[in-house]
Amino acid sequence: MNIAAPRTDRSTAHSGASSEAFAGHPGYRRMFAPDRLTVGIFLPLRFYEGDMAVLEGQTELVEDIDRRGFASIWVRDVPLFDPGFGDAGQLFDPFTYLSYLAARTHKVALATGSAIFSLRHPIDLAKAATTIDHLSGGRLVLGIASGDRPAEFPAYGLDMDDRGRRFAEAVAYFRQLIAPGRPSINSRLGTMTGIDFLPKPPVGRIPLIVTGSSRQTPAWVAEHADGWLTYPQPTHIAEGPKRLAQNIRAWRDQIPDGGFRPHMTNEWLDLSDDPDFPRTALRGGFVLKTGRKGLIDLLGEWREAGVNHAALGMQFSGRPAGEIIQELAEEVLPHFPSLEGPSPLAARW
Repeated sequence: MNIAAPRTDRSTAHSGASSEAFAGHPGYRRMFAPDRLTVGIFLPLRFYEGDMAVLEGQTELVEDIDRRGFASIWVRDVPLFDPGFGDAGQLFDPFTYLSYLAARTHKVALATGSAIFSLRHPIDLAKAATTIDHLSGGRLVLGIASGDRPAEFPAYGLDMDDRGRRFAEAVAYFRQLIAPGRPSINSRLGTMTGIDFLPKPPVGRIPLIVTGSSRQTPAWVAEHADGWLTYPQPTHIAEGPKRLAQNIRAWRDQIPDGGFRPHMTNEWLDLSDDPDFPRTALRGGFVLKTGRKGLIDLLGEWREAGVNHAALGMQFSGRPAGEIIQELAEEVLPHFPSLEGPSPLAARW
C-alpha cells in the first residue's frame, strides 16, 4: 500500500482512535463506554423469503425502538442476493436506507454491520458516510468488513483473493479523505492532489468498527480499528462468553496506546414468551432461543467478558417483532441502559 499522508497527523489519519477522539460524537457516546454494555437492534426485523412486503411497517417499529431508548439500529450491506448463501440482508442499500431512517428517528445511533470496504470505492463510501453523519446530527457508527460472499466479487470485476489488501487500502484512503485539511493521496485505488473532499464529518471523525479479522493480522486490527465487532462464540453455554473474554483481552493487549476501544457482538434471537425458557441453540447454533431471564444472564456475561454493545436480531423469531421490542425495552433495557452522551447536533437541512 502506498498512500501519502494528508496534511494532518499520520496517527489521526491512519490509526484507530481511543474514546477521547469521539468524546463529542453522539452515536459513539450513546453506544460505548468502558465496563458498560448497551443494546441495539439488527434490521431487518423479519427474514426475506421472496416478498418485499416483509419490510412493511418496519420504519414505524424503528421509530418505536428510538422512542424506547435502545442504543442503536444496525443495517447490513448485502449488494447482491446469492440464494446459495441464503440471506438478502435488509434489501435496501444501507446508506440510502440509513438516510431515510435518520429523518424518522432522533437519538438512536445508526450503525452498519458491516459496510463492505473491499467492494466499494472509498470516495463513494466517504461521501455516503459523511452525508448520513450530517443528516443524523453525528449518529453514524460505521461497521466495516472485507466481504465474505464469493459471488459478489466477480460481479464487481474484483478478485476476491485481493480483498484483504483492498480493504486496508480503502480504510487508509477513507480516513485521509475525511481528515481535516486537503488530502494528498497516491494509492492503488486512486490519486488526489490539489482537490478536496467535502463534507468533512460534523464531529471530527467517523468511528470505523472492524468486523472479525477482515483478512488482516490481529496487530493490524488492534492498531487501526476504532472498535471491534466479532461473532459471540456459543451463547447457550457459559463457556462461550469465557472464550469471548479471552479473545477480547488478547485484542486489547495489542492496542498500541492502551486506550479504550469498544467491543461489539451480536446474536440472532428467538425470544420465548416464557421468561424462564433456557438458553437453547437452534439452527446449528446460528440462533439462540431463550426467555428474557436467560438473555439478561447472557448480556451480563458478555459485559463481564468486556463486550460494550450487543446487537440483537429477531429475523428468525416466531413472535411479532413489536411484541419482542416491547419486552426487551421494558424488561431488559433497564439492566443495560443506553448512555447519556452529547445530544445529536441540530440538523435543519
